[in-house]
Amino acid sequence: MDMRELRHGKLQLAILLAGALGAAPAIGASEADPRDVGSSAVTASGEHSGALAIAWFAGDVDAAFARARAERKPVFLYWGATWCPPCNQVKATIFQRQDFIERSRQFVPVYIDGDQPSAQKLADRFRVRGYPTMILFSPDGTEVTRLPGEIDPQQYLELLSLGLGAGRSAHATLQTALHAGNGHEAGNLTAEDWTLLADYSWDTDEGQLVAPDHVASTLVALAQSCPARYRAASDRLALRAISATAAGKGTVSVDRARALAHVESVLADPARARAQFDLLVEWAPIVVGAVTDPQSSERQQLVERWDARLAAFAADQQVFTADRLDALSTRAVLQKLLDPNAPVAPPLVEAIRSAVALADRETTDRYERQAVISSAAYALSAAGLDKESDSLLTAELTRSASPYYPMTELAVNARKRGDAAAALDWYEKAYGAAQGPATRLQWGARYVTALLELSPDREDRVAQSVTRVIGDLDPAPETFHGRNRVVLERLGAALLEWDSGHAHDSVVSDAAEKMVAVCIKLPDAAPERVVCGSLLQRSGSPTLPEHH
Repeated sequence: MDMRELRHGKLQLAILLAGALGAAPAIGASEADPRDVGSSAVTASGEHSGALAIAWFAGDVDAAFARARAERKPVFLYWGATWCPPCNQVKATIFQRQDFIERSRQFVPVYIDGDQPSAQKLADRFRVRGYPTMILFSPDGTEVTRLPGEIDPQQYLELLSLGLGAGRSAHATLQTALHAGNGHEAGNLTAEDWTLLADYSWDTDEGQLVAPDHVASTLVALAQSCPARYRAASDRLALRAISATAAGKGTVSVDRARALAHVESVLADPARARAQFDLLVEWAPIVVGAVTDPQSSERQQLVERWDARLAAFAADQQVFTADRLDALSTRAVLQKLLDPNAPVAPPLVEAIRSAVALADRETTDRYERQAVISSAAYALSAAGLDKESDSLLTAELTRSASPYYPMTELAVNARKRGDAAAALDWYEKAYGAAQGPATRLQWGARYVTALLELSPDREDRVAQSVTRVIGDLDPAPETFHGRNRVVLERLGAALLEWDSGHAHDSVVSDAAEKMVAVCIKLPDAAPERVVCGSLLQRSGSPTLPEHH
């Protein structure tokens, strides 16, 4: 993993950090609660004022949907985490806009934090995993669409309005679009329909519209069907299709020459490029690598054009600070793509250093800093300024509301420079500082996995860390849902792979016994007992006792 994966949580390039039955307890308010952004406005100094703010629903989720039905209002569901940089970016931008706050009176806003009780069960119910995920439901509880958090705030508001007024869901619209070639007319879809599909949050779909391995083929089909007159939607679907196929999300492919031509046409038009800035910043290295050959003149020309557009994004004061820093980072990554052995050009290095210093100095909002400093640290690292990246992150430890996040970024930096001992030290510190059951499990599992990769012979340290992680588990059904289940399954698989030669049987067997001790505390009839009991299991492992 690299710092960009950390920055985006469930990054399009590689999901990380990738990362709902019954009612959730009432949502309370506290000074440390990330939802306090919805109960009062945040001033430039990070203090809270009594200004107009989002009135997050203060009851359980089922009660929220009941109110929505009774009042004939849609439901806006937000799923996030305190540590997540893009979540904090949404809080610092979209949720702070008075026009969004005023618009929120038209729906029932529901905030689910991944660490609150029953949150991971709710994650399964609503098919959410990556932070942040934002979903709009109709008053009767039907999912209308998933909203992307990475787009321009004004574009987000326009999409929200479109969703609120949509006559049909993204699912129904998709079915019409996909069957356009089977006796139906694609002309039946309006510009608004195509915008709903193009701006749908495909990265957080989680199988809601299409199976994960069909996302690329679906996007290719949509890109081919979308009329060119709907320029923004056509461009977005084309870029998403190219990106998804380039990232290997399925077996479908696109015509390289046509893909290159489309990308170049977008880059050549400032307005078209600005409308797709998030995709052009995020996917540049993957797309360039897919549509051009190494050392080719086509690659050189494409990188030059892309670099010019990224430079414009980085200078655009209408773009959020973290996104401007990401544009600079991508410029550095593209330079390295042309020549991995060459240092980043000095003018770009200085531009990054200057932009980081300005962002650090002027960003005072605590939510915004969580996003901005993460992007700033990655930008410094991308420019080859690893020591400065470390210094920035270290200084942030005393300011961050979630210091375990920059600790993990420090671990990534240490790992990048080959300092395994320092990396493991930071991973361990981050785990120790992590707050919240789901977050602690994720950070603990990351620490164990890092041990297995960087210090596989330290059996004693592995045993201690695994015991600690299992000891943190709450023996309750909700523990074995959502992200938690994925983290536990991956951790179990990593431990079994580590012991594939049976050199560490005693450690794995002991861990399996400790897991069984957790599982037997679950209700006998709970289906979660089966999930829990399957972890760390292989022939000869301890099994759950039968109950009669």
